[in-house]
Amino acid sequence: MSAVQSHDPVIISLTESAVNKIQSLAVEEGRENLKLRVYVTGGGCSGFQYGFRFDEEVQEEDTEIESNGATLLVDPLSYQFLVGSRVDYVENLQGARFTVENPMATTTCGCGSSFSV
Repeated sequence: MSAVQSHDPVIISLTESAVNKIQSLAVEEGRENLKLRVYVTGGGCSGFQYGFRFDEEVQEEDTEIESNGATLLVDPLSYQFLVGSRVDYVENLQGARFTVENPMATTTCGCGSSFSV
């Protein structure tokens, strides 16, 4: 007989860098309820593109992902394209920005802001 194993699925995760940036922006703005919203829209050079904005309002159908005091919001349409993804915050020669590492993306553009599945 084999043992049954259970694992909590990783829906969408935040890196430590992303958590730190969300928290620091909330403090800078003086808005403790500030949350990062990630969404997917049609367009971009690969078919879909990622978008980010800060939001204090949680919509009824949103999925909230909390990590070390930071909250990520995802609408139901975008959720299906982001399962298993990791949201990061990077600072490099291209600038400072939030990024998505998406295991479901089959192709991405050079800058990483658009993808196809």
